[in-house]
Amino acid sequence: MHSAVFLMEFGGILLGLGLLGRLAGWLSLSPVPLYLLAGLAFGKGGLLPLATSEEFVTVGAEIGVVLLLFMLGLEYSPGELVTNLRTHCADGVVDFALNALPGAAAALLLGWGALAAVVLAAVTWISSSGVIAKVLADLGRLGDPETSVVLSILVLEDLAMAVYLPIATALLAGVGLLAGGVALAVALSAAGAVLFLAVRFGRAISRFVSSDDPEKLLLVVLGLTLLVAGAAQQLRVSAAVGAFLVGIALSGEAAHGSHPLLAPLRDLFAAVFFVFFGLHTDPASIPPVLLPALALAAAGTLTKIATGYWAARRAGLPAGGRWRAGGALVARGEFSIVIAGLALTAGVQPALGPLATAYVLLLVVIGTLAARYTEPVARRLARRRPPRPPGDSGGAGRPSPPPGVGTGVGTEGEGIKGSGPPCRGWRGPR
Repeated sequence: MHSAVFLMEFGGILLGLGLLGRLAGWLSLSPVPLYLLAGLAFGKGGLLPLATSEEFVTVGAEIGVVLLLFMLGLEYSPGELVTNLRTHCADGVVDFALNALPGAAAALLLGWGALAAVVLAAVTWISSSGVIAKVLADLGRLGDPETSVVLSILVLEDLAMAVYLPIATALLAGVGLLAGGVALAVALSAAGAVLFLAVRFGRAISRFVSSDDPEKLLLVVLGLTLLVAGAAQQLRVSAAVGAFLVGIALSGEAAHGSHPLLAPLRDLFAAVFFVFFGLHTDPASIPPVLLPALALAAAGTLTKIATGYWAARRAGLPAGGRWRAGGALVARGEFSIVIAGLALTAGVQPALGPLATAYVLLLVVIGTLAARYTEPVARRLARRRPPRPPGDSGGAGRPSPPPGVGTGVGTEGEGIKGSGPPCRGWRGPR
């Protein structure tokens, strides 16, 4: 009887997620907010709490995080990581300053303490690679010049997470100063060692994993990913970071073959992960934090647009591409939930989970709209500016622009202007 109830309950969850995914596609939105809402409906304080399948959902959620980060690592080669660090490090610093510091300040203003500030800073900092990649693909912008700038910033954020997650895990564990320092040193050393192996021996690892038989390739890649993720978690590095580094290490045929095999599993377990986070959030706890979530969402929208605009301008792109790059970066998603989930498990601040849920719900929807409409809105506002009087240079000591040279928001047909470093191309999934 117990197994029958479990099968019906879990089958109902998967069927419901599939229908929600279809609804999200019909609305041209990411399914993430709908999955979170489903978790809220079936969790503590929800409409119909789960009876038997919550333990399986918990395990599925862990696998979902591992596969999300592994598939993200497959998108990048070790050489691309080094190139992005060298070329776009300044963009990463601006991204951190504009987006992480407001989250930390909000936690301190709410009286949650320094540890919650470290967590909330990362929640507001990291954009959603999954949501952004899907939106750009839906809009047909994967080949546009500004997309390489957007993806470079996402790579830097992912690399920053490889350093941040071990630190956050050690801090959240609440160990003593000496033990915490040792755990942190072990975590960073392990992450550095795996990254070194990925850069130095990535091709050899790929040849070892690669197989012409899809079944053998799936078993070897999935087994290796889960094994390294578990070992990383044992060393307090975080399973997500271990999986991400395994994805980076694979290239060539192994990466090409793994992607189509694991993509359906990733989508399945990622959906379960978002449901799991919603299950552990009481819907009644969201209204008290809705006002801070709205304020952070508004600030996060503006700061991400500013980040993308600055980075695209530095890359020498026209104004239209700058606005599109900024709008594309707004969405938050999987990393924000992963980080908030760590804090939720550690019991740092009970309100942090509901705040992160509301924040992600808002910015997944706003981010989808911002990617589509930021540039048209900016162009329309630029057209409404009153014309300058004849002879007004717009600033002391600067001559007026020569006839024919525009100063407003650019369009698709603009040439590349500016003197920033050249925009690096992105090769896409390998």
